[in-house]
Amino acid sequence: MDALFAIAGKDFVISVSDTASARSIVRMKKNCDKTYKLSSHTLLAVCGEPGDTANFAEYIQGNVRLYSVRNSQDLSPSETANFIRNELAGSMRSRKPYNVNMLVAGVDQNTGAASLYRIDYLAAMAKVPFAAHGYCAYFVYSVMDHEYTEGLTLEQGFDIVKNCLTALKERFIVDFPDFSIKVISTNGTREYDLAEI
Repeated sequence: MDALFAIAGKDFVISVSDTASARSIVRMKKNCDKTYKLSSHTLLAVCGEPGDTANFAEYIQGNVRLYSVRNSQDLSPSETANFIRNELAGSMRSRKPYNVNMLVAGVDQNTGAASLYRIDYLAAMAKVPFAAHGYCAYFVYSVMDHEYTEGLTLEQGFDIVKNCLTALKERFIVDFPDFSIKVISTNGTREYDLAEI
């Protein structure tokens, strides 16, 4: 019952995830952060089986930081997404595949361009202007597809997020307790409250 979606603008990405950790019909936690900061300008949002998501995301987070320490530079969002895809594909070929769906959001430090990558549990990866994972995808893709325009501003992005959350609240049978909204830009990562957008 995860809800995870993101929208990329020219120099920012808005990442939205629910804060509930659930298994079947039981909510185990209502303040779970499903995002992992990989660098000052790259964020990984995950959903899927709770054990797999935590294990795989922490493994990726540790290896991306190790690369930064060893090479005195951060991986770009594109390089990070390709590394994650390769690790997930490798795990599928072993006896321990991960059931994890991910969104990699970031801003390239050299060009200032924002990018968003959608990676599913089968290690399929695509660079996209907007993406969603979980049951929320049934509702938010139509909103994002209708309202997204290339080069949108942060305010326009927040309007799309509000409309997506309204669609979820009105049409989805599950009532999420709260959402975590993070914006990745050239200034780094900033978390917003629902009241701020």
